Amino acid sequence: MVSSAANGFAEILFDPTGNNCDFATHNIPYDFHPMYATSSEHTRVPWAAHSYNIAFSDEIGHFEYCNTVDTQGGMCTAASINDPAGADADDVGCFTADFAASFGLVPVGGCLGEDDDFDGVPYQLVWPGTFKSAKQDRLLHSQSVQFTSPVFKGREDDDNEGEDKEGEASEYSRVGFETDLPRIEFSTTPPCQRFISNPADPSPGSGCVNPPPGAPFYPFYSTARGEETEGCVWHLGGAYIPGTTNTFGGNSTAEFGSLLPLAYPAKNGAPSFRYNDFRRVLNTNPCRRDD
Repeated sequence: MVSSAANGFAEILFDPTGNNCDFATHNIPYDFHPMYATSSEHTRVPWAAHSYNIAFSDEIGHFEYCNTVDTQGGMCTAASINDPAGADADDVGCFTADFAASFGLVPVGGCLGEDDDFDGVPYQLVWPGTFKSAKQDRLLHSQSVQFTSPVFKGREDDDNEGEDKEGEASEYSRVGFETDLPRIEFSTTPPCQRFISNPADPSPGSGCVNPPPGAPFYPFYSTARGEETEGCVWHLGGAYIPGTTNTFGGNSTAEFGSLLPLAYPAKNGAPSFRYNDFRRVLNTNPCRRDD
């Protein structure tokens, strides 16, 4: 889907004295376009775990099966297959199957907590492309998220008419892969020691791993020829999505690369250096529109 006004994309109207959330009056429809025509490893958002620049981001986690709860939105009292030894501390924000069905949802009980031990549904072999058999994979798994590489349009001066006109769409020359696993591996065994300096952990980088402890699987990106979109598309899942042309190593360890040290502002005026991400930058853009 294109992030456009025609598809309902909008920004929130700044209204500090507002008293309602009416969509028609508090959302401003607009077409999203990247603000900059250049971006690199040094394009930072210094308050986020990710290094971030022009990016596609997908957050996983936040779902574990649960059979019974103490109260809707509360703790799980009888865990399901995720926790055979019983419910644990991250089984919070839980609801029953009947509660889900009352809202017209699939009648499955679960928990929406952080899943700090990485044993929930998103870390299992439930992603498209995790079965070698294409028939079995399509039967039991959903189709993959699919998207194309971002483009930007420059501005061209029309000297004859004295006004600007839109330039041709251009593509970024390189891409990178990044996951913020070190930032969320604080409850693993052993926990990730992500602080390098100011403050410093005893052994920076120790316990920071990909895939995370407890996770049978961690999804990664691959490329393919689009079925409905001309040219190359990105997929998210496993290595066996039909039509895949490049898996970038075939697993999350190879694709996302090594630990990335980043600097963050700190209270005492000196930067704090931390391992919050794994990152791997490619020298090319392997998924152009005409590929």
